[in-house]
Amino acid sequence: MKGTLLATLLVSAVAGSALAQQQPQFSHYGFNGMYLNPAYAGIKGQGEITTLGRYQYLGYNGSFDDGGSPQTYMLSASLPVAAIGGGIGISIFRDKIAQSNITNAQISYSKHLKVGEGRLGIGVQGIFNHLSKGIYRARDNNDASVPREGSDQKFDAGAGVWYESDKLYAGLSVNNLLRADYRFNSEGGGITAQVIGENHAYFSAGYNIEASSSIIVTPTVLAKLVMPGKFGDGNKFNFSNNSYEAGVRATLDDKFWGGLGYRYDESFTGLLGMSFAKDNALRFGYAFDFIAFNQDARAFSSHEIMLSYRLPKPGLATRPAIRTPRYSF
Repeated sequence: MKGTLLATLLVSAVAGSALAQQQPQFSHYGFNGMYLNPAYAGIKGQGEITTLGRYQYLGYNGSFDDGGSPQTYMLSASLPVAAIGGGIGISIFRDKIAQSNITNAQISYSKHLKVGEGRLGIGVQGIFNHLSKGIYRARDNNDASVPREGSDQKFDAGAGVWYESDKLYAGLSVNNLLRADYRFNSEGGGITAQVIGENHAYFSAGYNIEASSSIIVTPTVLAKLVMPGKFGDGNKFNFSNNSYEAGVRATLDDKFWGGLGYRYDESFTGLLGMSFAKDNALRFGYAFDFIAFNQDARAFSSHEIMLSYRLPKPGLATRPAIRTPRYSF
């Protein structure tokens, strides 16, 4: 949107504070560990491919006719690799918010350690970000803080830990460790507008409860934290721009699932999904967000579709040799 609201947000970013959320959110976070945490790569012991499409605030009309609803598309893949004692993963997303477009690509490595009944992943990732800006209507003409078209790209990094067992998963990660500095042409003419990629932290967890022989109930939580400024700054852990989510879903025979969720001060979420194919490897899910709070600045609903495929668990590449004593003497 070319409205003054986004211009104001840009000004706050240039002033050194974080944008409320510089990264997209997904209601299928319980199925999207590779996006949240590099340590997730390969931790389940089998490969996964996941795609997500999100249309946020469907039908939202901005202050001007060139606004619109944010749209996000994501592809991630994860694979265990025994030869390196862990797993590798990739995640790519495209996020469009009015006059801002973000393309993000991540490649991750996770080292796996046996801990109790599960495995602990310790992961690192390399990040490539490409940001492009359109034309904004600045409140003050020639405001050097407001970008005017152009694009910039930078490399960054992230790290995380993830624990996974049959019943429990929990992960903590931080990205944008380098706090890359993106520069754009500005409304001021000849002066460069600046946007800092602030640190984002994610904590996610879930616990599988056997309600019966065929039904698993899984409570989940997700906390997303924006940490503006450098490490050591007094307000680094002020946590003024946080997002919290909690939910629960029930899964029948690893084939059908449904769930409910709550995103603090924004929405209630409904989830429905089912699995197909051999070993229920192919999964389809739909999420509906009812925007219950602050509707004046948003819209009635958001919609999200997930499609994922779980590869078969790796086995022996060749059959073991059968030895005979026929030629032993």
